[in-house]
Amino acid sequence: MSRNPNYSLLLTGLGALCLALFAASVLIGPAAIRPGDSLRALSGQGPEMLQLVMRQIRLPRALLALMVGAALGMSGAVMQGFLRNPLAEPGLVGTSASAALGAVLAIQLGLAASFPLALPLAALAGALGSVVLVLLLAGPRGGTMALILAGLAISALAGAATALVLNLSPNPYAASEIIFWMLGSLSDRSMLHVWIAAPFIICGAALLFPTGRGLDALTLGEDAAAASGIDLRQLRLMLVAGTAAMIGGATAVAGTIGFVGLVVPHVLRHAVGARPSRLIAASALGGGAMVLAADIAVRLIAPERDLKLGVLTSIVGAPFFLHLILKTRRLEW
Repeated sequence: MSRNPNYSLLLTGLGALCLALFAASVLIGPAAIRPGDSLRALSGQGPEMLQLVMRQIRLPRALLALMVGAALGMSGAVMQGFLRNPLAEPGLVGTSASAALGAVLAIQLGLAASFPLALPLAALAGALGSVVLVLLLAGPRGGTMALILAGLAISALAGAATALVLNLSPNPYAASEIIFWMLGSLSDRSMLHVWIAAPFIICGAALLFPTGRGLDALTLGEDAAAASGIDLRQLRLMLVAGTAAMIGGATAVAGTIGFVGLVVPHVLRHAVGARPSRLIAASALGGGAMVLAADIAVRLIAPERDLKLGVLTSIVGAPFFLHLILKTRRLEW
């Protein structure tokens, strides 16, 4: 896989793009700080206030953008490979909606106000609960269709519960905070949020990377994959657990950010030769680049209005999703 020069060149280019956008994310902000002063502050030199801005505000935001984007892109790639459907996205297993429900309950019950870590921890608990419920509903030997239906049921239930909490909320300030959190953002995050999300995203990546061989075999169908020695039950478990860990960790610190897991794998699919195993790493880098670029854009487009990251990704992703639907219809005709 790594011997393919075109694939290696693609990964190198995406990696270089991520590094450039990461540097830009660290250097761009509302305060006009010269690049040289910013770099010295990151290394622990210069005024203490400048060091605080660079090391506790800008650096965590750039790291989270890279991590969240990589989690969304990689999860979307494996979901599309497993379901053999370019319209699939990570939210199909219900993790995003369940994580959002956990965070909403933490805000509504006042836990987030009394304990700062309550919101991300509640979101992670919601994501974990969705994994357990999906596996219980799909059954140990449940096929792809059972997994999809279970994920859709959990997603619908979590979405309805979130709407119910908003509908019955007696506190308009809590309701406003819930709505703004669900729009998705990386502002006002610290290194503590990085350390909360990192273990889950790293564990999720460790589970998803080895699924490449199984996903390649699945392109020929489940029967052919099973005949080639692929344990479909183990593959399904690794995929659900890995996706839940990555999406749960990302949603816990950034809120709901849509369309990255749908758009990035589809854009890169032809560049990797339509092989799911190659798409995993490429989508991780592509997702990181997309979220980094979007987070830079929200700071430049309307810095005084606090444009939300999830809103911008949806504005970009929704037309692309419609394009995919129309393209699919033309192919069917």
